[in-house]
Amino acid sequence: MSKSPHVLAAEFPPGVESFDFPTLIPALEGTMWAQAFTKVTLLVWLSVAILIVFFLVTYRSPKIVPTKGQWLAESIYGFVRDGIAKDIIGNKHGVRFAPYLATLFVFILLNNFWGIFPFAQISPNSHIAFPIVLAGFTYVIYIAVGIKAQGLGHYVKNSIWVSGAPLWVQPILVPIELFQVLLLRPATLAIRLFANMFAGHMILLVFTLGGVALMNAEAVFLKPVALLSWAMAIVMTLFELFILALQAYVFTLLTATYLQSSVDPAH
Repeated sequence: MSKSPHVLAAEFPPGVESFDFPTLIPALEGTMWAQAFTKVTLLVWLSVAILIVFFLVTYRSPKIVPTKGQWLAESIYGFVRDGIAKDIIGNKHGVRFAPYLATLFVFILLNNFWGIFPFAQISPNSHIAFPIVLAGFTYVIYIAVGIKAQGLGHYVKNSIWVSGAPLWVQPILVPIELFQVLLLRPATLAIRLFANMFAGHMILLVFTLGGVALMNAEAVFLKPVALLSWAMAIVMTLFELFILALQAYVFTLLTATYLQSSVDPAH
């Protein structure tokens, strides 16, 4: 007789395999395209569709006295433009990058939100591939912006040459700065987002499935502990709501910081 999901949850604690999902198209099982059509990729496409439809609808016919949807869209964009773009990059260049930063913020925020949304309960950003792609976009943009604003030679010099340091120290500092600009910046962007979403999902799994395991245990005295475990899952879900918003903000803030260093290295 096959075992119930509750019994299986008690026997097999959550691990890395909890982040693996089968393909949604059975015909692709076993092929290189199988992982391109999973629950996680579906959530990413849903995020893209929701954001496109939301902003198109709210700005289709803008009014002087905004509707609730228009007010929400303008508030989100205004928060990123004034609180991140202008504040970090400056009024002169900040507005130019505000659309990208706002798009980045809401896209990460919505993808993170799937981690606590019923029936979804997984953030695409808990898979390292998605944060890497987002960090890659930021990396390409701030490098291209720096080269365009300063010229290739000046950009490379300003990025890796430590102004004011003694000449004899430069051979030590230049490789460090080069490593930071080329590898450390995009890596920390991706790993920070991934690690927080991965850890948050794992913690929720531990408390949720731990409650199931305790409830199905033979010892009666463990039943109240199961309720405590589920209560902690609810508490951690509320905490995860704060973390997911914070990570979207931090990723966008760091992106703005890197863009500022490209357009205005002397700042």
